[in-house]
Formats: sequence, structure tokens, C-alpha cells
Amino acid sequence: MDLRTCVFDDRPDLRAQAEEIFSAGWPEFIFHDPAADRQMDRVRAWFGELNLLLVDGADRIVAGGWGVPVSWDGTLDDLPGGYDDALLRAVGLHEAGGRADTLVIAAAQVRADLQGRGLAREMLGLLASAGEHAGLERVIAPVRPTSKARYPLTPMTEFMTWTRRDGAPLDPWLRTHQRMGARMLCAAERSMTMEGSVTEWEKWAGFALPASGRYVVPGALAPLALDHAADHGELVEPNVWVRHR
Repeated sequence: MDLRTCVFDDRPDLRAQAEEIFSAGWPEFIFHDPAADRQMDRVRAWFGELNLLLVDGADRIVAGGWGVPVSWDGTLDDLPGGYDDALLRAVGLHEAGGRADTLVIAAAQVRADLQGRGLAREMLGLLASAGEHAGLERVIAPVRPTSKARYPLTPMTEFMTWTRRDGAPLDPWLRTHQRMGARMLCAAERSMTMEGSVTEWEKWAGFALPASGRYVVPGALAPLALDHAADHGELVEPNVWVRHR
């Protein structure tokens, strides 16, 4: 397959295609993270060189991914809280005129019909290279394990230790990172927070939520906490911090 890499901002003609591809396969609630949404316009404007597309010879998007630059001293204590906090830290550092030294890979996705061909690994490598070209010395990622939604009641600290018989991580997305030489650091217990009204959560979940309490929602990595009196539901999802070589 003849592939080439381009910066997303350099290909406005591919925006509609990108939106269709990168919204596919995700539960609706994943697009309702207010903490992240508040940062996205500045992330896109300031860190566009870290937002990449992999395109074939017919100008069809094969994969894409993006990241943000942060300052991190290499210790667990100094890790961002997760996906949301990484965006906040990147924006804050830029506003303060600080120096970033670490790339946080925020997302990487392969077109659905091309998954399983090693393109995710290639996309991660391209992002890491873009970080290196930007002068970033380290690469980390808050990984959202693809199979964790099957075990929403299991703590991430336990799930991330589960392995197959060959010793590789049980989760395929964690395996992809590991095969590239990445190592797991720790769980990011409050990586993403999605919020909505009771009506919105019933729409996203696909079933009635008649009382306050905790619910297992399809596609979610942890239970939803719902408060009818406040007309508010909150889903706090954990991720796994990994560090690439």
C-alpha cells in the first residue's frame, strides 16, 4: 500500500472524511468530555504539527493520530492525571511560555476496514517521530484499553496486570504498545470525565435509567454515576499510562 504522511491542517479537503472515520466505532458519550472540549480549540491551533494523517495514493485516510507537548520529569508523581489533565497541562504550559520535553499521544486510530494490518503501530511510530522532530525527549500515552469495557467493574490497576498465556497483555491495544517497546507505568484513575443529563445518558446508554445510582453502560470502562435530583450523570474513566522508548 502506497502511504504518505501529512499534517492534518495541511489537508482541509480531508476534514469531512476524517470526521466520519474517526467518529466511527466510538460510544456517543466519549464525545461529551467538557474538560477536554474546553481545551480543543487551542490544542488544534497551537499543536497542529502533532496532528497527523496517514493517507493512501487515492487520498483516502488510512489512519490518524494526534498528541500534545507537556513538561514531565520522568517520575510517576509528576505524570498528568490522564487524558484531560494532559491537554490542560499542554495548554497551560504554552500560555506560560514554558518548555515542553514530552509528547503525550492522545489518540491514534485506524480506519475500521484496515484494522489488524499493523497500521496502528505505524501511526504510533509516526507520532513519536513527530515528537522527536519537535524536540520532545520522551513519549507517553494514556491508553484506553479496547477490551476494558467488557470488565467495567474491575479496577484498572487489576485489569492492566491481566495477561494471555504467552505473557503478553490481555488487552490488544496494550499489546500493540508493548510490542513497540512501551512499558506500563500506572493506572490513570481519572483520565477522562464524561457528563450529561439523565435524558442524555438514557439516549447514550440505550435504555432507561429510572433511579439514582451506578449503572453499567455499553462501551464504558467504568460504571456511570447518576443523580436524578441534580439531573446529572458522570462517567469517570481510567486509562493506563505507558511510556515508549
